[in-house]
Amino acid sequence: MFYLNVIETFSAAHLLRGYEGACSKLHGHNWKVRVCVKTKEQDEIGMAMDFGVLKTILSNILNNLDHSYLNEIVPFTERNPTSENLAKYIYECMEKELQDKPVAISEVEVYESEKSSVIYKNDQIC
Repeated sequence: MFYLNVIETFSAAHLLRGYEGACSKLHGHNWKVRVCVKTKEQDEIGMAMDFGVLKTILSNILNNLDHSYLNEIVPFTERNPTSENLAKYIYECMEKELQDKPVAISEVEVYESEKSSVIYKNDQIC
């Protein structure tokens, strides 16, 4: 199995509803997102998938979030824009975009700081 990773960043503001603490106030992060895809296959030149294509797909997803107030973007109008929910959202967007590609999404890691991250993966998918 081959695992390919791409990393991109975006900046956005948010607040956490129903949370008692500093994060209940409007604040921002410079988020870092690592996406991992997997495949058993290689093409005729030995590549699983072009990194540039993966980066473009991820960048297009993150462009919707970049320099925004996350609480105003669906699905975060209903769900808190936590790192956990962001990771799941990006995972689901990537999964949809990769349907006709030679790889499958494996996991998404979202860093809200250099020292704090969350990984989302759907362990039910083989």
